[in-house]
Amino acid sequence: MKIISVNVGRPRLAVWNEQPVSTGIYKTPVDGRVMLRTLNLDGDRQADLTVHGGPTKAAYAYPSEHYTYWRAELPDTDLPWGMFGENFSTEGLNEASVNIGDRFRIGSAEVMVTEPRLPCYKLGIKFGRTDIIKKFLVSGRTGFYFSVQREGEVGAGDEIELLARDENNVTVADITRLYARDKNDVETMRRAIALEVLPESWRDYFRQRLAKAE
Repeated sequence: MKIISVNVGRPRLAVWNEQPVSTGIYKTPVDGRVMLRTLNLDGDRQADLTVHGGPTKAAYAYPSEHYTYWRAELPDTDLPWGMFGENFSTEGLNEASVNIGDRFRIGSAEVMVTEPRLPCYKLGIKFGRTDIIKKFLVSGRTGFYFSVQREGEVGAGDEIELLARDENNVTVADITRLYARDKNDVETMRRAIALEVLPESWRDYFRQRLAKAE
Protein backbone atom coordinates (compact mmCIF):
# COMPACT_ATOMS: atom_id res chain seq x y z
CA MET A 1 0.00 0.00 0.00
CA LYS A 2 1.40 3.38 -0.92
CA ILE A 3 0.79 6.95 -2.03
CA ILE A 4 0.94 7.37 -5.80
CA SER A 5 0.45 11.13 -5.83
CA VAL A 6 0.02 13.96 -3.32
CA ASN A 7 -2.32 16.66 -4.67
CA VAL A 8 -3.10 20.11 -3.32
CA GLY A 9 -4.91 23.23 -4.42
CA ARG A 10 -6.30 26.49 -3.10
CA PRO A 11 -9.86 27.67 -3.75
CA ARG A 12 -10.54 29.22 -7.13
CA LEU A 13 -13.58 30.68 -8.83
CA ALA A 14 -15.61 28.59 -11.24
CA VAL A 15 -18.99 29.16 -12.89
CA TRP A 16 -22.09 27.17 -11.98
CA ASN A 17 -25.54 28.08 -13.34
CA GLU A 18 -24.02 31.33 -14.60
CA GLN A 19 -22.91 32.24 -11.08
CA PRO A 20 -19.35 32.40 -9.68
CA VAL A 21 -18.60 29.67 -7.14
CA SER A 22 -15.50 29.26 -5.01
CA THR A 23 -14.22 25.68 -4.91
CA GLY A 24 -11.14 23.87 -3.70
CA ILE A 25 -11.75 20.75 -5.80
CA TYR A 26 -9.02 21.63 -8.29
CA LYS A 27 -5.98 19.70 -6.99
CA THR A 28 -2.69 19.12 -8.79
CA PRO A 29 0.22 16.80 -7.95
CA VAL A 30 3.16 18.24 -6.03
CA ASP A 31 6.76 17.07 -5.85
CA GLY A 32 8.73 16.54 -2.68
CA ARG A 33 7.59 16.34 0.91
CA VAL A 34 4.47 18.13 2.17
CA MET A 35 3.44 18.72 5.77
CA LEU A 36 0.13 17.11 6.72
CA ARG A 37 -1.45 19.11 9.52
CA THR A 38 -4.57 18.72 11.65
CA LEU A 39 -6.81 20.52 9.15
CA ASN A 40 -5.12 20.01 5.77
CA LEU A 41 -1.91 19.69 3.81
CA ASP A 42 0.34 22.70 3.41
CA GLY A 43 -0.68 24.44 0.20
CA ASP A 44 -4.21 23.01 0.31
CA ARG A 45 -7.45 24.69 1.35
CA GLN A 46 -11.18 24.01 1.24
CA ALA A 47 -13.61 26.70 0.08
CA ASP A 48 -16.89 25.93 1.88
CA LEU A 49 -15.97 24.89 5.42
CA THR A 50 -19.60 24.15 6.30
CA VAL A 51 -19.43 20.91 4.30
CA HIS A 52 -15.73 20.46 3.50
CA GLY A 53 -12.63 20.31 5.62
CA GLY A 54 -12.43 20.27 9.40
CA PRO A 55 -10.66 17.73 11.65
CA THR A 56 -12.59 14.72 10.30
CA LYS A 57 -11.91 15.69 6.67
CA ALA A 58 -8.30 16.84 6.88
CA ALA A 59 -7.26 14.81 3.82
CA TYR A 60 -9.16 12.95 1.14
CA ALA A 61 -7.85 9.68 -0.31
CA TYR A 62 -8.96 8.13 -3.60
CA PRO A 63 -7.82 4.70 -4.84
CA SER A 64 -5.79 5.00 -8.03
CA GLU A 65 -7.27 1.68 -9.16
CA HIS A 66 -10.63 3.43 -9.67
CA TYR A 67 -9.15 5.49 -12.47
CA THR A 68 -9.22 2.42 -14.73
CA TYR A 69 -12.98 2.18 -14.22
CA TRP A 70 -13.51 5.87 -14.87
CA ARG A 71 -11.37 5.89 -18.01
CA ALA A 72 -13.72 3.24 -19.41
CA GLU A 73 -16.82 5.14 -18.25
CA LEU A 74 -15.57 8.53 -19.44
CA PRO A 75 -13.34 7.81 -22.43
CA ASP A 76 -13.31 11.42 -23.62
CA THR A 77 -12.29 12.88 -20.25
CA ASP A 78 -8.71 13.58 -19.24
CA LEU A 79 -8.12 12.04 -15.80
CA PRO A 80 -4.87 13.18 -14.19
CA TRP A 81 -4.16 12.38 -10.55
CA GLY A 82 -6.25 14.65 -8.33
CA MET A 83 -9.14 14.77 -10.79
CA PHE A 84 -11.61 13.71 -8.10
CA GLY A 85 -10.36 16.36 -5.72
CA GLU A 86 -8.29 13.89 -3.73
CA ASN A 87 -5.23 14.83 -1.72
CA PHE A 88 -3.85 11.30 -1.87
CA SER A 89 -4.08 9.06 -4.92
CA THR A 90 -3.47 5.69 -3.27
CA GLU A 91 -2.56 2.14 -4.25
CA GLY A 92 -3.66 -0.98 -2.39
CA LEU A 93 -6.61 0.44 -0.44
CA ASN A 94 -10.30 0.33 -1.31
CA GLU A 95 -13.62 1.13 0.32
CA ALA A 96 -14.54 -2.52 0.91
CA SER A 97 -11.30 -3.34 2.73
CA VAL A 98 -10.91 -0.23 4.88
CA ASN A 99 -12.84 0.12 8.13
CA ILE A 100 -14.06 3.34 9.63
CA GLY A 101 -11.56 3.89 12.45
CA ASP A 102 -8.60 2.15 10.82
CA ARG A 103 -5.31 3.89 11.61
CA PHE A 104 -2.39 4.21 9.20
CA ARG A 105 1.09 5.69 9.11
CA ILE A 106 2.00 7.65 5.99
CA GLY A 107 5.49 9.11 6.00
CA SER A 108 5.91 10.57 9.48
CA ALA A 109 2.18 11.28 9.87
CA GLU A 110 -0.52 9.10 11.40
CA VAL A 111 -4.09 9.21 10.13
CA MET A 112 -7.46 7.60 10.82
CA VAL A 113 -10.29 6.79 8.39
CA THR A 114 -13.44 8.73 9.30
CA GLU A 115 -16.05 8.59 6.52
CA PRO A 116 -16.73 8.16 2.79
CA ARG A 117 -16.93 11.13 0.46
CA LEU A 118 -20.38 12.11 -0.74
CA PRO A 119 -20.30 13.99 -4.06
CA CYS A 120 -21.66 17.50 -4.28
CA TYR A 121 -22.39 19.75 -7.24
CA LYS A 122 -18.77 20.91 -7.33
CA LEU A 123 -17.77 17.53 -8.73
CA GLY A 124 -20.11 18.37 -11.60
CA ILE A 125 -18.31 21.69 -12.05
CA LYS A 126 -14.95 19.91 -12.20
CA PHE A 127 -16.11 17.40 -14.81
CA GLY A 128 -18.36 19.78 -16.71
CA ARG A 129 -21.29 17.38 -16.43
CA THR A 130 -23.98 16.99 -13.77
CA ASP A 131 -24.49 13.25 -14.28
CA ILE A 132 -21.09 12.52 -12.73
CA ILE A 133 -22.59 13.11 -9.26
CA LYS A 134 -25.01 10.18 -9.56
CA LYS A 135 -22.47 8.04 -11.42
CA PHE A 136 -19.94 8.61 -8.65
CA LEU A 137 -22.30 7.63 -5.83
CA VAL A 138 -23.84 4.64 -7.62
CA SER A 139 -20.39 3.28 -8.48
CA GLY A 140 -19.49 3.02 -4.79
CA ARG A 141 -16.06 4.38 -5.69
CA THR A 142 -16.25 7.21 -3.19
CA GLY A 143 -12.81 7.28 -1.62
CA PHE A 144 -12.59 8.24 2.06
CA TYR A 145 -11.47 10.94 4.45
CA PHE A 146 -8.70 10.91 7.03
CA SER A 147 -8.41 12.73 10.31
CA VAL A 148 -4.83 13.47 11.40
CA GLN A 149 -3.73 11.76 14.60
CA ARG A 150 -0.15 12.94 14.34
CA GLU A 151 1.12 15.65 12.02
CA GLY A 152 4.04 14.80 9.76
CA GLU A 153 5.55 14.98 6.29
CA VAL A 154 4.16 12.92 3.41
CA GLY A 155 5.13 12.46 -0.21
CA ALA A 156 4.49 10.43 -3.34
CA GLY A 157 5.94 6.94 -2.97
CA ASP A 158 5.39 6.76 0.80
CA GLU A 159 4.24 3.40 2.12
CA ILE A 160 0.85 3.30 3.84
CA GLU A 161 1.34 1.17 6.95
CA LEU A 162 -1.66 -0.21 8.85
CA LEU A 163 -1.22 0.57 12.55
CA ALA A 164 -4.56 -0.61 13.93
CA ARG A 165 -7.65 -2.24 12.50
CA ASP A 166 -10.96 -1.07 13.96
CA GLU A 167 -12.65 -4.06 15.55
CA ASN A 168 -16.21 -2.92 14.76
CA ASN A 169 -15.63 -3.96 11.14
CA VAL A 170 -17.82 -1.31 9.55
CA THR A 171 -16.24 -0.55 6.21
CA VAL A 172 -16.30 2.66 4.21
CA ALA A 173 -18.36 0.75 1.63
CA ASP A 174 -20.89 -0.19 4.34
CA ILE A 175 -21.59 3.47 5.12
CA THR A 176 -22.10 4.34 1.45
CA ARG A 177 -24.25 1.24 0.94
CA LEU A 178 -26.50 2.16 3.88
CA TYR A 179 -26.87 5.68 2.54
CA ALA A 180 -27.45 4.87 -1.13
CA ARG A 181 -29.14 1.46 -1.24
CA ASP A 182 -29.65 -0.77 1.79
CA LYS A 183 -31.84 1.53 3.82
CA ASN A 184 -33.29 -1.30 5.90
CA ASP A 185 -30.07 -2.97 7.02
CA VAL A 186 -30.84 -2.31 10.67
CA GLU A 187 -28.02 -4.42 12.11
CA THR A 188 -25.24 -2.60 10.25
CA MET A 189 -26.94 0.72 10.95
CA ARG A 190 -26.79 0.04 14.69
CA ARG A 191 -23.09 -0.80 14.45
CA ALA A 192 -22.48 2.40 12.51
CA ILE A 193 -24.28 4.48 15.15
CA ALA A 194 -22.05 2.93 17.84
CA LEU A 195 -18.88 4.07 16.03
CA GLU A 196 -17.54 7.03 17.98
CA VAL A 197 -15.08 7.89 15.20
CA LEU A 198 -17.88 8.24 12.63
CA PRO A 199 -18.83 11.95 12.51
CA GLU A 200 -21.93 12.87 14.49
CA SER A 201 -23.75 14.05 11.36
CA TRP A 202 -23.62 10.50 9.97
CA ARG A 203 -24.66 8.95 13.29
CA ASP A 204 -27.62 11.34 13.61
CA TYR A 205 -28.67 10.50 10.07
CA PHE A 206 -28.63 6.77 10.82
CA ARG A 207 -30.45 7.29 14.14
CA GLN A 208 -33.29 8.97 12.28
CA ARG A 209 -33.35 6.21 9.68
CA LEU A 210 -33.32 3.54 12.39
CA ALA A 211 -36.22 5.20 14.20
CA LYS A 212 -38.29 5.09 11.00
CA ALA A 213 -37.32 1.47 10.29
CA GLU A 214 -38.36 0.35 13.75
